[in-house]
Amino acid sequence: MTDFNEAEAKLEALLDVINSSARQAIAEYKKTGHGVPSADATTFHPLDLTTDTLALKKSIRLLEGAYHQLSSILAPPQHTVMNYVFNYNWACTSVVLQARIADVLDRHPEGLSVDKLAEAVNLDKTKTARVLRALSIMGCFKEVERDVFANTRQSLVLKSSNNVGCFAKLHSRDVSKYAAVLYETMTDDEFSRSHETDKAPSLFTFKKEGMKGNYWDYINNDDDSRDEFHRAMLGLTEMNCASAVLHHYPWDDISSVVDIGSGIGAFSTPLAKMFPHLKITNQDIPEVMIQAQTAWEKNAPEALLDGRVDFVPINFLENVPVVGKDVYYLRHIIHNWRDTEATMILRNIRKAMGPNSRVLIHDPVIFHTLQQPDMGTDKLSVAPEPMLPNFGAGSHRTFQTDLTMWLLLNSKERTLDELKVIGAAAGLTLTQVYDFVETTVMEFRIAQD
Repeated sequence: MTDFNEAEAKLEALLDVINSSARQAIAEYKKTGHGVPSADATTFHPLDLTTDTLALKKSIRLLEGAYHQLSSILAPPQHTVMNYVFNYNWACTSVVLQARIADVLDRHPEGLSVDKLAEAVNLDKTKTARVLRALSIMGCFKEVERDVFANTRQSLVLKSSNNVGCFAKLHSRDVSKYAAVLYETMTDDEFSRSHETDKAPSLFTFKKEGMKGNYWDYINNDDDSRDEFHRAMLGLTEMNCASAVLHHYPWDDISSVVDIGSGIGAFSTPLAKMFPHLKITNQDIPEVMIQAQTAWEKNAPEALLDGRVDFVPINFLENVPVVGKDVYYLRHIIHNWRDTEATMILRNIRKAMGPNSRVLIHDPVIFHTLQQPDMGTDKLSVAPEPMLPNFGAGSHRTFQTDLTMWLLLNSKERTLDELKVIGAAAGLTLTQVYDFVETTVMEFRIAQD
């Protein structure tokens, strides 16, 4: 048994994890029959476009966690800390997204000189080159000749047609502004100790800019912002492998599903296509249900023709959903709300449930870096020693999502224990956990007296 009290033994163990997890990732790519992607690839790998990349995501979680932990040990602390601060990739990415630089380069796979590129997007050529060089060292774009740039597999994500790019645009353009006032909100008399939705950093920013309303008003009062938000939610699904639930939950044993807070159908549309036996009910606010019907007419008309899908408006804070269905599914809903509202949503669902119904909460789950002996993980994966048990930087986006929820809505991601408490307050008990790396599906059923 390895003695992890020895510093060098820890380093060797981390190197072993890096090696083994990288080989696992390589094996996943090879399974497709298309080999592994190259650093200079200018097209997506087939595995990039599949809806079930869970095995790859698990290996990358290990790889990222181990190499960041190794680097933080070996690098001088001032080096590592300043890396946190010297990171303007988000700002450069925002320029690329808003100027649609990847779209222009997509028409020139051999590369385009920065002079012509800057002219095409109406930007200064020297400044454009500086943005692209900063991203190129990360593998996003490549300089094929001096001052001639081309897309890479990474930068293709930044095309205007890509949903993940839309999600990145929302963060780099909007959420970054809310992050900039974080300390101000933590010291402001009105905002500092409030956990109300109207005291989120986004609202602080709106007030400084003379805007009225909350984040949802900002989204819903503008057609472009609303459409962009719905596309970003599709991108979020693609980014975090949320569609793995389609492949790893026993849908064959279920007859009916209610998608609560369904949006335009990011989850329910592929569910209907994969499992045509299911009767699906979409529930969201009335204006979203109108948009959803239009989206389904375009993306899954056969489900409408077969009568397999319904659209029922709901205010889930006030109303009970349709009654007596097998599954009540909530993806990225509970994490939008503080405990009071989250419990209210679950209580309303509890009133609609039959004896065999279950609730699926599909959200990121926070897992502490310190794992105490009396705290079970309920089938959440635990990283091997000497890694941090929650995979450290391998769980980077989960903890960043927690901060995003704070910035947007003054809400949060929760631990399993916190979710159990909310469930119990609504008369529900946790019965199963599905670990999908960046998100977790938690199955709740009616608590037995």
